[in-house]
Amino acid sequence: MFFKENLKMALDSIFANKMRSFLTMLGIIIGIASVIAILAVGNGAASEITGTFSELGATTIQLSASDSEQGGDALTEDDLTVLKESIDDIRYISSDGQTQGTVSSDDESRQAVISYGSPDLQYVSQAMSANLVSGRYFNQNDYDESADVVVIDEDTAEALYGRTDVVGENLRVTAAQVPLNLRIVGVLEGRFGDMQGSFDTSELPVFVAIPNSTIGNTIPQFSGISSATIQVGATEQIEPVSNQIVRLLELRNNAVGENIYTATNFLQALDQVDNVLGLFINFIAAVAAIALLVGGIGVMNIMLVSVTERTREIGTRKALGATTNTILTQFLMESIILSLIGGLIGLTLGILLSNVIAGFLDIIPNVTLGSVALVLIFSTAVGVFFGIYPARKAAKLDPIEALRYE
Repeated sequence: MFFKENLKMALDSIFANKMRSFLTMLGIIIGIASVIAILAVGNGAASEITGTFSELGATTIQLSASDSEQGGDALTEDDLTVLKESIDDIRYISSDGQTQGTVSSDDESRQAVISYGSPDLQYVSQAMSANLVSGRYFNQNDYDESADVVVIDEDTAEALYGRTDVVGENLRVTAAQVPLNLRIVGVLEGRFGDMQGSFDTSELPVFVAIPNSTIGNTIPQFSGISSATIQVGATEQIEPVSNQIVRLLELRNNAVGENIYTATNFLQALDQVDNVLGLFINFIAAVAAIALLVGGIGVMNIMLVSVTERTREIGTRKALGATTNTILTQFLMESIILSLIGGLIGLTLGILLSNVIAGFLDIIPNVTLGSVALVLIFSTAVGVFFGIYPARKAAKLDPIEALRYE
């Protein structure tokens, strides 16, 4: 009964001055809406980014090797072969060399990104993992024989030959100023597709892939292996396989404790990206939350005005037997209700705003239950914190002095 009476009196006071109450809540509404919109859009964007990258590398391990103290190559093709044969969970493994160069036909020439590795490169390289349109990828025989073969994509074929049926054509690939005369054995799907009509792609580099043995035999500086990409069957296999790879290579090359080999996975980098994005989003939300403090000051200000306006009412209630706690609770409840209503309105506006912004960015906003609960708790806390002083001031009024107040 006591609670219901105070609640009714608080609501009556708020709705008796609707415009003033709304302006009092405005700071809280803006603050809450800003925080919710930022968190929802930020979390949605972060999920989109990390989700996309996770799909690209959720089962990929990057193996790198530093120079061996004993001299010689720290990582060889034999090492990669042994790894694939010894660890059942490894599906594909390839050295993943890449360099800049040019490719040219009889009539045209273009800048190119040249990828080189083993036949498994088609599965582990993001640059050369598109579907085949015609021909084939270079195979193990090509690799073993250091065959003069090359795989290109449709964009390269169109740029150099004006058509895509180019299997069997000759292509000159130049890297480190050394030319290689190669035969096209396969054509992959193009990357640009319908975008070619939207902007000029002639200045963008094209992509080609050749066997590591082919480029290594012709250009000695590309013969060594410093890194490799490995693909496993499932995400949960990444950590155990990474440990097995490092342990096996150290034992095989007498490099235990030398920290020559490093197996990193994309999920580790993804965690770091998540942390950075989370810090950035939380920082922006914290800046937006300053509006809540401004709103809280507005609540305290209007409650002090309300105490002054209702001094005689307070004196009358005290004269009729209202206790100090009763008056304190009444004004504190009024402050909390103002903040809570403002929080609910801000929450609704924030969700609507996040959907509008997310629609423009083509992402899905992520409004979590935790953020909603945090907003409501925070808005209530603002009401309590900034309502205590006016409520205490009202509760401590002397009833006789209050009745004399004009």
